[in-house]
Amino acid sequence: MAGDVQSGMDIIYGINPVTEALKMESCRILRIAVSRDAGNEPVQKIMVLAAEKNIPVAFQEKRELEKLAGHRSHQGIVGLCKPFAYAELDRIIENRHQTPLRCLLLLLDGITDPQNLGALIRTAHCFGADGVVVPGHRSASVNATVVKASAGAALYTPVARIANMARALDDLKEKGFWVYGADAASGQDMNAASYHGDVGLVMGSEGEGLRSIIKKKCDFLLSIPMKGKIDSLNVSVAAGILLHDIHRKWASKKGAE
Repeated sequence: MAGDVQSGMDIIYGINPVTEALKMESCRILRIAVSRDAGNEPVQKIMVLAAEKNIPVAFQEKRELEKLAGHRSHQGIVGLCKPFAYAELDRIIENRHQTPLRCLLLLLDGITDPQNLGALIRTAHCFGADGVVVPGHRSASVNATVVKASAGAALYTPVARIANMARALDDLKEKGFWVYGADAASGQDMNAASYHGDVGLVMGSEGEGLRSIIKKKCDFLLSIPMKGKIDSLNVSVAAGILLHDIHRKWASKKGAE
């Protein structure tokens, strides 16, 4: 995360991200900075939560908070934290929560925009994904902007950072996963997909889509049927449609059992 120059600590900013971080049992916040003119009810609730966990709160000038938050919209509150802890992919699979038989992972290849990464993590969380997987290169890191864009979902959904996406897909397939890649140009209509067993859904960058090496690793390529004169969707919107389709079809199968 972007950090406080003086302390070397990472930061989160904004009312929702700080509130969600304080609610967590393993809270990473070490101290909180509040704008002197921030006295609204949500900020007061944050101060109560901080007091319950013995986290110090300091009132600072608005310009000081703007500096801490990298001159981004901070809503009058900044939390200084321990560094973000990425999860191990194997541990995510071990701790899957969907059912004893099914695991859902969202794999992101080439998502370099922190806003998009945050929105994708939020979408994955809302549709019950067990985790999000990003590569160590060609990807945005989970920073303060990502946490805020995720509305705090990055604090609840495990995010694994792996060295090589193609190798990770091979490993998942060896573990019994079916890998689906989103490809608007050559994928089959998503309505034909059945999503048996554990699923890894791969989304590529908005500009280039999936790399050819990643396409070759996918068991299936999917496209979203669309109408209108614009034939592309924001990557987080596309992921939301596909994740909803997986969630809906899994729920339908469960109801039929």
